[in-house]
Amino acid sequence: MKGTMNTSKYSRGYFIPPCDCFDWSRKEYIDKAPIWCSVDLRDGNQALIVPMSLDEKLKFFKVLVDIGFKEIEIGFPAASETEYEFCRTLIEQNLIPDDVTIQVLTQSREHIIKKTFEALAGAKHAVVHLYNSTSVAQREQVFRKSKQEIIEIAVSGAKLLNEYKAKTPGDFKFEYSPESFTGTEPDFALEICNAVLDVWKPAPDDKVIINLPVTVEMSLPHVYASQVEYMCRNMKYRENVIVSLHPHNDRGCAVADSELGLLAGADRIEGTLFGNGERTGNVDIVTLALNMYSHGVDPKLDFTDLPAITEVYEKMTCMHVYERQPYSGALVFAAFSGSHQDAIAKGMKWREEKNPEHWTVPYLPIDPLDIGRQYDGDVIRINSQSGKGGIGYLLQQKYGINLPPKFREKVGYTVKSVSDHLHKELTPDEVYDVFKNGFINKETELRVLEAHYVQQDGGAQIVSNVTVSYKGEAKTMSGCGNGRLDAINDAIKNGLGFTYTIVNYNEHAIEVGSKSKAAAYVEICDKNGNSSWGAGIHTDIINSSVSALISAINNSDMVK
Repeated sequence: MKGTMNTSKYSRGYFIPPCDCFDWSRKEYIDKAPIWCSVDLRDGNQALIVPMSLDEKLKFFKVLVDIGFKEIEIGFPAASETEYEFCRTLIEQNLIPDDVTIQVLTQSREHIIKKTFEALAGAKHAVVHLYNSTSVAQREQVFRKSKQEIIEIAVSGAKLLNEYKAKTPGDFKFEYSPESFTGTEPDFALEICNAVLDVWKPAPDDKVIINLPVTVEMSLPHVYASQVEYMCRNMKYRENVIVSLHPHNDRGCAVADSELGLLAGADRIEGTLFGNGERTGNVDIVTLALNMYSHGVDPKLDFTDLPAITEVYEKMTCMHVYERQPYSGALVFAAFSGSHQDAIAKGMKWREEKNPEHWTVPYLPIDPLDIGRQYDGDVIRINSQSGKGGIGYLLQQKYGINLPPKFREKVGYTVKSVSDHLHKELTPDEVYDVFKNGFINKETELRVLEAHYVQQDGGAQIVSNVTVSYKGEAKTMSGCGNGRLDAINDAIKNGLGFTYTIVNYNEHAIEVGSKSKAAAYVEICDKNGNSSWGAGIHTDIINSSVSALISAINNSDMVK
C-alpha cells in the first residue's frame, strides 16, 4: 500500500549544548589516528540474519588482529552460550595477543554483570562496557523513570563493576555509554557520565572510557560535534578519560559524525568493517581510516590487501560489500567514461614522467595499488561509454601495445562498437581479442607467401621478389625501395595495381610478456582519401612491418 508523507509528523529530536561549542570548526584536518575498537563481533554480529558460529567468530577475530586492531569488542557474554563460550575460548586457549584488549558489553543488572565477569576471568586485558539508555524517548516511553532514577541505574552498575573487578582474576578497565546520547539533553548526559566517573575515579594509570554513541543518528554532523565538544570541555577527570564515539548511520553521515567528533576532542572510535550493524549500520572503519590515509595520516590499520579482507568478511557474515562503497567496493576505482579514462591515463603518464612526491591523479583519491587493487582490472573498465584513452591505456599496461594516437582512436571506436552490440562490459582479454581479430597479422584477401630481398648500389636500394596469395590466387611480383618494407610495398602496388600511400608508420618492442617480440603499426590512405590501419606482431621487426602493411590493406576498401 502506498504511504503518506507528512512532514508535520516530525520535529527536531536532538538537543543543542547550553553554550557555544564550535572550536572543532577551526580545525582543518585530523592529524593522527584515533584508538580503534572493532565492534564487528558484537554490534556487527548481532545485526546479522544468522549470527556467526563460534568457529566463524574465531576466524574473524584473527582477521581483526591481523588488520591491527588493538581493542576488539567480542560480544555480550551473558546474552547467549555462543557469546560466553567465545570469550572463554579466546582466554583459555591463549588466542589473544598480549597487546590486544578484548571488550565485552553488559547491562546495569547484577546477574548479567556477574555472568560477564565469570566469562572474563583470567583475561590479560579486558574492557567491561556498561551502558543504559538516557534519552528522553527511552526515559519516557521504555523505562518510564525520572532522570534521577536513570542516574541510579548507571551508578549502581558502576559500583557493581568495582565490586566484581576486585574479586575476579584479570586486568580490567571500564567503559560507560549513555545509550541514545544523541537524543539526550547534553547537560543530563554530562551529569550521568560525571556520576559514573565519581564512582570509578579514573587515574593516569587507570583511565576510563566514556563512549558517546550515535545510537540513532538524529542531526547534522556539526550538531553532534558540538555535543561532543561540550562533553569534552565539561567532563570531570577529563585528563584521565578516553572519550569514545560509536556512530550509527541512520542519516548516512556516520563517517562525517566521526570525523567532526574527532575534531571536537574525541580520542577513540568504535565501528565495524564496511559499516555492518543495526539498521543502516555502524561507522565504516575502512572508509574512515582510508579517508585519513588519503590526507597523509597513518591510520595504524593494515588495509594493503583490502580485497582479501572483503572476501573473508562476505564469507563470514553472508553480507555483500556494495559495489560503490568507498574504497572497498568493486567499482569505486572503475572508470567507464571516456573522459575519465583519458584523464586517468594522462595522469598516470604524468606521474611516470615527473615522479611527483604526492598522489594527484585525476578521479583517483588514493593509489588503488596501495590497498591491493589493480589498474587494469579495477580502474580502466571497458564498455560502450569508454574512450580511446582508456582502451589504449589498458592495451599498453596489460599487453604492451603502445598505439599511435590516430590508431588508438580507431581501435577505441571498434572496441566500443563491440561492447555496444553485445550490451556488456568487455574484459581486458576480450578487448585484446577485438584488437587482435580486427588488426593484428590480418590475412584475409591478401597474404605474403614468400619474400626475398637483394641489396643494390651498395645497400642504398633493396629489390624484393614477392609471392602473394590474393583472393585465393598466387602471384609473384617484384619492387624496389630504400628498405625492405618500402620494396615490398612497391611490389604489391605494382603487381596488384593498388593506389595508396603509407601515411603513418610506428614500431616498438613489446616489453610485456616477451621481450623478443616487436610491434609495428601502419596506416594507409587510398586514392579516395579513405584511411585504414593494420598491426603486425612478430619476433622480427621486418616481418612485423610487412604484416602491419598487409593488415592495413586487408582492412581497406581496395580488396572488397
